[in-house]
Amino acid sequence: MNYDDQNSLSRIKAEIADSFDEELEMQREEDRLDELVAEGMSEPAEPTLDRKIYFRELFRLQHELVRLQDWVQHNKLKVVVIFEGRDSAGKGGAIKRVTQRLNPRVCRVVALPAPTERERNQWYFQRYVPHLPTGGEIVLFDRSWYNRAGVERVMGFCTQDELEEFFRSVPEFEHMLVRSGIVLVKYWFSITDEEQEFRFKMRIHDPLKQWKLSPMDMESRIHWEDYTRAKEDMLARTHTDHAPWSVVQAVDKKKARLNCIAHLLAQIPYTDVRKSEIELPERVRHADYTRKPVPAELFVPEVY
Repeated sequence: MNYDDQNSLSRIKAEIADSFDEELEMQREEDRLDELVAEGMSEPAEPTLDRKIYFRELFRLQHELVRLQDWVQHNKLKVVVIFEGRDSAGKGGAIKRVTQRLNPRVCRVVALPAPTERERNQWYFQRYVPHLPTGGEIVLFDRSWYNRAGVERVMGFCTQDELEEFFRSVPEFEHMLVRSGIVLVKYWFSITDEEQEFRFKMRIHDPLKQWKLSPMDMESRIHWEDYTRAKEDMLARTHTDHAPWSVVQAVDKKKARLNCIAHLLAQIPYTDVRKSEIELPERVRHADYTRKPVPAELFVPEVY
Protein backbone atom coordinates (compact mmCIF):
# COMPACT_ATOMS: atom_id res chain seq x y z
CA MET A 1 0.00 0.00 0.00
CA ASN A 2 1.51 3.32 -1.06
CA TYR A 3 1.45 6.59 0.87
CA ASP A 4 -1.64 7.95 -0.90
CA ASP A 5 -3.61 4.77 -0.18
CA GLN A 6 -2.56 4.84 3.49
CA ASN A 7 -3.48 8.51 3.76
CA SER A 8 -6.89 7.88 2.20
CA LEU A 9 -7.53 4.93 4.52
CA SER A 10 -6.58 7.01 7.56
CA ARG A 11 -8.94 9.79 6.49
CA ILE A 12 -11.77 7.29 5.94
CA LYS A 13 -11.23 5.81 9.41
CA ALA A 14 -11.17 9.29 10.95
CA GLU A 15 -14.38 10.22 9.16
CA ILE A 16 -16.14 7.07 10.40
CA ALA A 17 -14.92 7.69 13.95
CA ASP A 18 -16.14 11.28 13.74
CA SER A 19 -19.61 10.07 12.77
CA PHE A 20 -19.74 8.17 16.09
CA ASP A 21 -18.48 11.09 18.18
CA GLU A 22 -21.90 12.69 18.61
CA GLU A 23 -23.28 9.61 20.34
CA LEU A 24 -20.12 9.16 22.42
CA GLU A 25 -20.23 12.79 23.55
CA MET A 26 -23.92 12.58 24.48
CA GLN A 27 -23.31 9.44 26.50
CA ARG A 28 -20.31 10.90 28.29
CA GLU A 29 -22.42 13.92 29.22
CA GLU A 30 -25.19 11.69 30.59
CA ASP A 31 -22.70 9.64 32.58
CA ARG A 32 -21.20 12.82 34.03
CA LEU A 33 -24.60 14.08 35.14
CA ASP A 34 -25.50 10.73 36.65
CA GLU A 35 -22.33 10.84 38.73
CA LEU A 36 -22.93 14.47 39.70
CA VAL A 37 -26.40 13.83 41.07
CA ALA A 38 -25.54 10.44 42.53
CA GLU A 39 -23.03 12.11 44.84
CA GLY A 40 -25.94 13.56 46.76
CA MET A 41 -28.08 10.41 46.67
CA SER A 42 -28.09 7.87 49.46
CA GLU A 43 -28.68 4.94 47.10
CA PRO A 44 -26.10 4.19 44.40
CA ALA A 45 -27.44 3.82 40.87
CA GLU A 46 -28.00 0.27 39.69
CA PRO A 47 -25.36 -1.05 37.26
CA THR A 48 -26.26 -0.58 33.62
CA LEU A 49 -25.05 -2.06 30.35
CA ASP A 50 -21.33 -2.18 29.72
CA ARG A 51 -20.41 0.80 27.53
CA LYS A 52 -18.78 -1.33 24.84
CA ILE A 53 -21.84 -3.57 24.60
CA TYR A 54 -24.18 -0.57 24.50
CA PHE A 55 -22.32 1.23 21.71
CA ARG A 56 -21.77 -1.96 19.71
CA GLU A 57 -25.46 -2.82 19.83
CA LEU A 58 -26.61 0.75 19.25
CA PHE A 59 -24.52 1.14 16.10
CA ARG A 60 -25.64 -2.30 14.88
CA LEU A 61 -29.30 -1.42 15.43
CA GLN A 62 -28.85 1.97 13.78
CA HIS A 63 -27.42 0.19 10.74
CA GLU A 64 -30.60 -1.91 10.67
CA LEU A 65 -32.69 1.26 10.94
CA VAL A 66 -31.00 2.52 7.77
CA ARG A 67 -31.95 -0.73 6.03
CA LEU A 68 -35.52 -0.32 7.31
CA GLN A 69 -35.58 3.28 6.06
CA ASP A 70 -34.52 2.14 2.58
CA TRP A 71 -37.25 -0.52 2.61
CA VAL A 72 -39.91 1.96 3.71
CA GLN A 73 -38.87 4.43 1.04
CA HIS A 74 -38.59 1.83 -1.72
CA ASN A 75 -41.98 0.27 -0.98
CA LYS A 76 -43.76 3.57 -0.21
CA LEU A 77 -44.77 2.38 3.25
CA LYS A 78 -46.35 4.79 5.74
CA VAL A 79 -45.14 4.41 9.32
CA VAL A 80 -46.27 6.23 12.47
CA VAL A 81 -44.49 5.65 15.78
CA ILE A 82 -45.94 7.22 18.93
CA PHE A 83 -43.71 7.90 21.93
CA GLU A 84 -45.58 8.53 25.18
CA GLY A 85 -44.57 8.48 28.83
CA ARG A 86 -44.10 10.66 31.87
CA ASP A 87 -41.94 13.77 31.79
CA SER A 88 -38.24 12.76 31.75
CA ALA A 89 -39.10 9.14 30.84
CA GLY A 90 -36.50 9.13 28.06
CA LYS A 91 -38.70 9.55 24.99
CA GLY A 92 -36.53 12.28 23.51
CA GLY A 93 -33.32 10.32 24.00
CA ALA A 94 -34.80 7.26 22.31
CA ILE A 95 -36.15 9.33 19.41
CA LYS A 96 -32.74 10.94 18.97
CA ARG A 97 -31.08 7.53 18.66
CA VAL A 98 -33.69 6.37 16.14
CA THR A 99 -33.26 9.40 13.88
CA GLN A 100 -29.50 9.90 14.36
CA ARG A 101 -28.40 8.06 11.19
CA LEU A 102 -31.57 8.44 9.13
CA ASN A 103 -32.50 10.77 6.30
CA PRO A 104 -34.64 13.61 7.74
CA ARG A 105 -36.55 13.68 4.45
CA VAL A 106 -37.69 10.12 5.16
CA CYS A 107 -37.88 10.03 8.96
CA ARG A 108 -39.17 13.15 10.71
CA VAL A 109 -40.17 14.03 14.26
CA VAL A 110 -43.44 15.77 15.19
CA ALA A 111 -43.53 17.51 18.58
CA LEU A 112 -46.51 19.86 18.60
CA PRO A 113 -46.78 22.78 21.02
CA ALA A 114 -49.89 23.52 23.08
CA PRO A 115 -52.93 23.97 20.81
CA THR A 116 -53.90 27.44 19.67
CA GLU A 117 -57.34 28.90 20.32
CA ARG A 118 -58.37 27.91 16.81
CA GLU A 119 -57.09 24.35 17.27
CA ARG A 120 -58.91 24.01 20.58
CA ASN A 121 -62.17 24.57 18.71
CA GLN A 122 -61.42 22.09 15.92
CA TRP A 123 -62.14 18.38 15.77
CA TYR A 124 -59.62 17.08 18.31
CA PHE A 125 -57.59 14.95 15.89
CA GLN A 126 -57.50 17.62 13.19
CA ARG A 127 -54.20 19.20 14.23
CA TYR A 128 -52.44 15.83 14.00
CA VAL A 129 -53.74 14.74 10.59
CA PRO A 130 -51.53 17.09 8.48
CA HIS A 131 -48.44 15.51 10.05
CA LEU A 132 -49.30 11.94 9.08
CA PRO A 133 -46.90 10.31 6.59
CA THR A 134 -47.24 9.91 2.87
CA GLY A 135 -45.82 6.87 1.10
CA GLY A 136 -42.15 6.36 1.90
CA GLU A 137 -42.15 8.26 5.20
CA ILE A 138 -41.65 7.46 8.88
CA VAL A 139 -43.16 9.92 11.36
CA LEU A 140 -42.22 9.83 15.04
CA PHE A 141 -44.67 11.59 17.36
CA ASP A 142 -42.94 12.93 20.48
CA ARG A 143 -46.24 12.96 22.35
CA SER A 144 -49.40 12.66 20.32
CA TRP A 145 -53.18 12.76 20.46
CA TYR A 146 -52.80 10.90 23.76
CA ASN A 147 -52.16 14.26 25.40
CA ARG A 148 -55.89 14.30 26.02
CA ALA A 149 -55.71 11.10 28.06
CA GLY A 150 -52.73 12.37 30.04
CA VAL A 151 -51.83 15.98 30.73
CA GLU A 152 -55.15 17.44 29.55
CA ARG A 153 -57.07 15.07 31.79
CA VAL A 154 -54.88 15.48 34.87
CA MET A 155 -54.49 19.25 34.60
CA GLY A 156 -58.14 19.89 33.78
CA PHE A 157 -57.54 21.18 30.23
CA CYS A 158 -60.47 19.14 28.92
CA THR A 159 -63.93 18.33 30.23
CA GLN A 160 -65.11 14.89 31.27
CA ASP A 161 -67.35 14.78 28.20
CA GLU A 162 -64.40 15.63 25.93
CA LEU A 163 -62.34 12.91 27.58
CA GLU A 164 -65.05 10.30 27.11
CA GLU A 165 -65.49 11.33 23.49
CA PHE A 166 -61.74 10.89 23.00
CA PHE A 167 -61.86 7.37 24.39
CA ARG A 168 -64.81 6.54 22.11
CA SER A 169 -63.13 8.05 19.06
CA VAL A 170 -59.47 7.06 19.32
CA PRO A 171 -59.92 3.31 18.59
CA GLU A 172 -61.95 4.20 15.49
CA PHE A 173 -59.47 6.88 14.44
CA GLU A 174 -56.52 4.52 14.77
CA HIS A 175 -58.41 1.71 13.05
CA MET A 176 -59.02 4.08 10.15
CA LEU A 177 -55.31 4.89 9.99
CA VAL A 178 -54.37 1.22 9.93
CA ARG A 179 -56.99 0.42 7.28
CA SER A 180 -55.54 3.21 5.13
CA GLY A 181 -52.21 1.37 5.13
CA ILE A 182 -50.39 3.14 7.95
CA VAL A 183 -48.17 0.99 10.16
CA LEU A 184 -48.97 2.29 13.67
CA VAL A 185 -46.66 1.53 16.60
CA LYS A 186 -47.32 2.93 20.10
CA TYR A 187 -44.75 3.04 22.91
CA TRP A 188 -45.22 3.95 26.56
CA PHE A 189 -41.91 4.65 28.37
CA SER A 190 -42.29 3.52 31.97
CA ILE A 191 -40.18 4.83 34.86
CA THR A 192 -40.53 4.78 38.63
CA ASP A 193 -41.33 7.66 40.95
CA GLU A 194 -37.77 7.56 42.28
CA GLU A 195 -36.25 7.61 38.79
CA GLN A 196 -38.27 10.62 37.72
CA GLU A 197 -37.15 12.49 40.83
CA PHE A 198 -33.55 11.58 40.04
CA ARG A 199 -33.80 12.82 36.46
CA PHE A 200 -35.45 16.07 37.46
CA LYS A 201 -32.57 16.67 39.88
CA MET A 202 -30.16 16.03 37.02
CA ARG A 203 -31.83 18.79 35.03
CA ILE A 204 -31.85 21.16 37.98
CA HIS A 205 -28.09 20.67 38.46
CA ASP A 206 -27.18 21.05 34.79
CA PRO A 207 -27.48 24.56 33.30
CA LEU A 208 -27.42 23.05 29.80
CA LYS A 209 -30.60 21.08 30.54
CA GLN A 210 -32.54 23.39 32.79
CA TRP A 211 -34.52 24.55 29.77
CA LYS A 212 -36.15 21.11 29.79
CA LEU A 213 -37.81 21.89 33.11
CA SER A 214 -41.17 23.58 32.71
CA PRO A 215 -43.87 24.56 35.23
CA MET A 216 -45.83 21.58 33.89
CA ASP A 217 -42.93 19.28 34.83
CA MET A 218 -43.09 20.55 38.38
CA GLU A 219 -46.84 19.95 38.43
CA SER A 220 -46.32 16.41 37.18
CA ARG A 221 -44.33 15.63 40.33
CA ILE A 222 -47.21 16.82 42.49
CA HIS A 223 -49.72 14.78 40.49
CA TRP A 224 -47.72 11.55 40.19
CA GLU A 225 -50.60 9.35 41.36
CA ASP A 226 -53.12 11.17 39.17
CA TYR A 227 -50.90 10.54 36.14
CA THR A 228 -50.59 6.90 37.16
CA ARG A 229 -54.36 6.46 37.27
CA ALA A 230 -54.70 8.27 33.94
CA LYS A 231 -52.04 6.07 32.34
CA GLU A 232 -53.65 2.87 33.60
CA ASP A 233 -57.04 3.95 32.27
CA MET A 234 -55.54 5.00 28.93
CA LEU A 235 -53.72 1.71 28.38
CA ALA A 236 -56.81 -0.30 29.34
CA ARG A 237 -59.15 1.61 27.02
CA THR A 238 -56.92 2.18 23.99
CA HIS A 239 -54.94 -1.07 23.76
CA THR A 240 -56.57 -2.73 20.74
CA ASP A 241 -55.74 -5.55 18.35
CA HIS A 242 -55.13 -3.15 15.48
CA ALA A 243 -53.21 -0.57 17.56
CA PRO A 244 -51.66 -2.21 20.63
CA TRP A 245 -49.47 -0.50 23.20
CA SER A 246 -45.94 -1.67 23.92
CA VAL A 247 -44.46 -0.70 27.29
CA VAL A 248 -40.73 0.06 27.41
CA GLN A 249 -39.08 -0.43 30.79
CA ALA A 250 -37.17 2.86 30.81
CA VAL A 251 -35.47 3.19 34.22
CA ASP A 252 -32.25 2.16 32.48
CA LYS A 253 -31.96 4.57 29.55
CA LYS A 254 -29.42 2.53 27.60
CA LYS A 255 -31.44 -0.67 27.77
CA ALA A 256 -34.65 1.23 26.97
CA ARG A 257 -33.18 2.68 23.78
CA LEU A 258 -31.85 -0.65 22.56
CA ASN A 259 -35.02 -2.54 23.45
CA CYS A 260 -37.23 0.05 21.79
CA ILE A 261 -35.24 0.11 18.55
CA ALA A 262 -35.01 -3.69 18.42
CA HIS A 263 -38.77 -3.94 18.93
CA LEU A 264 -39.49 -1.31 16.29
CA LEU A 265 -37.33 -3.15 13.75
CA ALA A 266 -39.33 -6.32 14.43
CA GLN A 267 -42.65 -4.63 13.59
CA ILE A 268 -41.92 -4.26 9.87
CA PRO A 269 -40.50 -7.17 7.86
CA TYR A 270 -37.77 -5.72 5.66
CA THR A 271 -34.89 -6.85 3.50
CA ASP A 272 -32.11 -5.15 1.60
CA VAL A 273 -33.11 -2.90 -1.24
CA ARG A 274 -31.11 -3.43 -4.39
CA LYS A 275 -29.33 -0.23 -5.33
CA SER A 276 -27.56 0.73 -8.51
CA GLU A 277 -23.80 1.05 -8.21
CA ILE A 278 -22.69 4.61 -7.57
CA GLU A 279 -19.69 5.98 -9.38
CA LEU A 280 -18.24 9.39 -8.64
CA PRO A 281 -18.01 11.29 -11.94
CA GLU A 282 -14.85 13.06 -12.96
CA ARG A 283 -14.82 16.77 -12.23
CA VAL A 284 -15.11 18.95 -15.30
CA ARG A 285 -12.26 21.45 -15.58
CA HIS A 286 -12.24 24.57 -17.74
CA ALA A 287 -9.00 26.12 -18.89
CA ASP A 288 -10.46 29.62 -18.74
CA TYR A 289 -11.54 29.35 -15.08
CA THR A 290 -9.37 30.69 -12.27
CA ARG A 291 -10.60 30.47 -8.72
CA LYS A 292 -10.81 33.88 -7.09
CA PRO A 293 -9.42 34.38 -3.56
CA VAL A 294 -11.94 34.80 -0.73
CA PRO A 295 -11.59 38.16 1.04
CA ALA A 296 -10.01 37.69 4.45
CA GLU A 297 -12.80 39.58 6.25
CA LEU A 298 -15.32 36.93 5.20
CA PHE A 299 -13.63 34.13 7.15
CA VAL A 300 -14.83 33.09 10.59
CA PRO A 301 -12.05 33.71 13.13
CA GLU A 302 -10.19 30.48 13.85
CA VAL A 303 -10.43 30.54 17.63
CA TYR A 304 -9.72 26.80 17.77
